[in-house]
Amino acid sequence: MPAAALSALASVFALAGPGLAADLVIAEPNWPSGRATAHIVSAAIEREFGLDVETRQLGTLTAFAGLDSGEVDIHPEVWRPNLDDLIKRYAVDRGSVTVSLFGVPAWQGLCATQDAAAAGLRDVKDLSDPQKTAMLDTDGDGQGEMWVGATTWSSTGIEKVRANSYGYADNLTLVEAEEDVGMAAVDAAVATERPMVFACYAPHHVFKLHDVVRLTEPDYDRTKWQIVSPAEDPLWISKSSAPVAWNIAHFHIAYATELATKRPEVAAFLEKIDFTPAEITAMTYALQVDRVEPEALAEQWIGQHEQRVKGWAKP
Repeated sequence: MPAAALSALASVFALAGPGLAADLVIAEPNWPSGRATAHIVSAAIEREFGLDVETRQLGTLTAFAGLDSGEVDIHPEVWRPNLDDLIKRYAVDRGSVTVSLFGVPAWQGLCATQDAAAAGLRDVKDLSDPQKTAMLDTDGDGQGEMWVGATTWSSTGIEKVRANSYGYADNLTLVEAEEDVGMAAVDAAVATERPMVFACYAPHHVFKLHDVVRLTEPDYDRTKWQIVSPAEDPLWISKSSAPVAWNIAHFHIAYATELATKRPEVAAFLEKIDFTPAEITAMTYALQVDRVEPEALAEQWIGQHEQRVKGWAKP
């Protein structure tokens, strides 16, 4: 194509770009509750403020970089303490990201199906017994497998740290896969009465769908939870140690700090959102079990909580 034609085409796109761009961009995480909250927040902002909002599937690292650069406006579900390193970098040191004050109570750990628990896998120390974990073998190699989360999750790396610290990494294959794959494995294990142990978190629909139990662990001890920052050392997993349970968790909405200036009414709205753990569980159940599309779920949820949403939008 001639240079003149390329220049003309570029001009057309430059002029068309702003007209096609959304007013706000919300990162859509790759886990069920994050997808649900992203679409509910998006639909609520469109309804209450008349703005055009785009939900964009982004990994957490990319989303934070976007919040920092101005390409992303909102992240609907930032877990703490998992993402404290990113929060320190962008919210504390750079000041480009603001984390809402309200956090939904949550927890993280390891779960077992009833068949696994009945067979003796009830405490994290049981995972260091190769005779017990052999029952978790699904591929015939004599060594059990355990799903520890999606590759892109910060919690997945920390679960690998915990496996090293507790010692069960020596006799279990730690499987990284998207949550849909992990939860499908749980469904199949329950249906076939096959023992399974897996990384878990709440609020989550798995506790409503199946009778699973959380493995007991030593209480969280800050002095023993030594996680090296992934940004500081590529070998952070092997250099970290965490032979104790996770600390109490919460997840928050985060947004670009400049949003408080650009759209102060939206920033104020985000600070008032107060989802409950029971609501989050119901949302994930609707998406993953009832197979409701996230856009439809958002419309349903807002319709059922109309006055509450309007309260969030009031000055």
